[in-house]
Amino acid sequence: MTAGPGPVVLRRAGAADAMPAADVWLRSFSTALPTVVRAHSDDAVRAYFRDVVVPSRETWVAESGDEGRVVGVMVLAGDELSQLYLDPAWRGRGVGDRFVALAKERGPRGLTLWAFQVNGPARRFYERHGFVAVEYTDGSGNEEGEPDVRYVWRP
Repeated sequence: MTAGPGPVVLRRAGAADAMPAADVWLRSFSTALPTVVRAHSDDAVRAYFRDVVVPSRETWVAESGDEGRVVGVMVLAGDELSQLYLDPAWRGRGVGDRFVALAKERGPRGLTLWAFQVNGPARRFYERHGFVAVEYTDGSGNEEGEPDVRYVWRP
């Protein structure tokens, strides 16, 4: 499957991007984490993106150039890369690499992030980008109750 014509543009999200970004999150989560029980309904996720994430977090989207469709979302919260999700059809095309490079530019002193332990592909992706696992938990600290791992990147 090809990415289609035209470049992918990374840009700050605006209010109109909240629903498309939430939909990317929903598709990506369902595909990448089929065994993880989501803590919130689709409508609650969309409301969270609309009311909290896009207006009050540093939210970035990846937009396919010719289609003008949101195909990825990244959220930064200070030195935390709190979310990075790609439309499943866009995985493996370099968009995630570009998001991580942008996150490192925005957080040049270092970054942290959490990943679910069961998400092997995401963990390998972050490790390829220099993130090091520093803490493993039983999941009692996240809404899903799913064991996770904290990663740190230092320049």
